[in-house]
Amino acid sequence: MSRDHKPHVERSRIEALGGYIYDGYLNGYLSVARAFGNWHIEGLKGVNCPLIAEPEVRRAVLTPDDEFMIIGCDGFWDVFTNESAVAFARRRLQQHNDPEQCSHDLVDEALRRCSSDNLTVVTVCFQKSPPPRLFPRFMARRCMHFEKQL
Repeated sequence: MSRDHKPHVERSRIEALGGYIYDGYLNGYLSVARAFGNWHIEGLKGVNCPLIAEPEVRRAVLTPDDEFMIIGCDGFWDVFTNESAVAFARRRLQQHNDPEQCSHDLVDEALRRCSSDNLTVVTVCFQKSPPPRLFPRFMARRCMHFEKQL
């Protein structure tokens, strides 16, 4: 349901407002093209500023298959792919089914992965019960042992 708001994704809008992208950073400073704050950085102030706080809004019809949503800032998504965040959150929700604790767990894991930016995560659950297990917890394994006879 999301797309990254990195400067290179919004290059035409940024350049139309007099901004530039240097080494992947907006005006050489920010790794995002949309943010709240950061107005202290020179060149990111005023009406025609290349940095905007306007959110991207999408509507979606939820189904019974929709389990949860993770909302996170760029410091979080710098160290998690969408898939790895969902897998991590799913495991945590299966353990304790607590979205607030899951958000804390995700931030702790982002710190463990050496995120060097600010970290904010909100987990929103759409179901009362924890996510179902997609794979059996324990899979039977066959082991064969061969002994060499002398």
